[in-house]
Amino acid sequence: MESILAQALGQEVGQLAASEKQHLLSRLLARLAHEIRNPLSSLDIHVQLLEEDIEQLAPESRNKLLDRLEIVHGEIHRLEIIVKQFLRLAGPSELALEPVATEKLVGHVFALLRPEAADRGIELRLSIQNPLPPFQADLSQLTQAMLNLVINSLQAVERNGWIEIAVSANDSCMSFEIADSGPGVPLEKASAIFEPFYTTRAEGTGLGLWIVQQIVGAHQGSVQVANRPGAGAVFSLQIPLSPSRSRGEK
Repeated sequence: MESILAQALGQEVGQLAASEKQHLLSRLLARLAHEIRNPLSSLDIHVQLLEEDIEQLAPESRNKLLDRLEIVHGEIHRLEIIVKQFLRLAGPSELALEPVATEKLVGHVFALLRPEAADRGIELRLSIQNPLPPFQADLSQLTQAMLNLVINSLQAVERNGWIEIAVSANDSCMSFEIADSGPGVPLEKASAIFEPFYTTRAEGTGLGLWIVQQIVGAHQGSVQVANRPGAGAVFSLQIPLSPSRSRGEK
């Protein structure tokens, strides 16, 4: 990934400090977002034109093709969301705050990853302190952060273990703890795993946990990692119950 960044921006990044890497990555994400937006807009227009043409066909053919175009529409929409996420990560942006139902949030994350977890023999667990206070967050971004953390745990556990999300709250913060039965995090690497491009996996990009940190930071929250007694890692997120809408707000 560092070589890709260097080629894209014409700079050598291997020896740069983490803050400099983050700055360069932000530039790359902004450039990618703007480059992707134009063909996406064109695709969306042509899909709409195709829908108009298909309306002239016989009903049996029309319905089949419209179903397929609906899938294309969905994928274009998903790419548009990814572009927006790139732009969020590339620089300050407003949070789209809304009331978040914590059980629904975690349930959605588990629903997306349960097939892979089941295939690996990994049990997904949820522990929620009741009652929880009202909670405001950017649902799309927070979902992405939770997905990244659970995927990270799936990769750490590999097979035949468990992952648990525990949710609790106090008067000011919502707390999420993502614990797993994997090997844990070497202490000497605990401070490096949130840096962009840091990875211990040959096929990894080293961006998943960095994105988590950016999203949590946008909510004026914090994220830490520690090892559980015995074995396994636990990631702890603290998110204010009502973060301000902009990263730059005090």
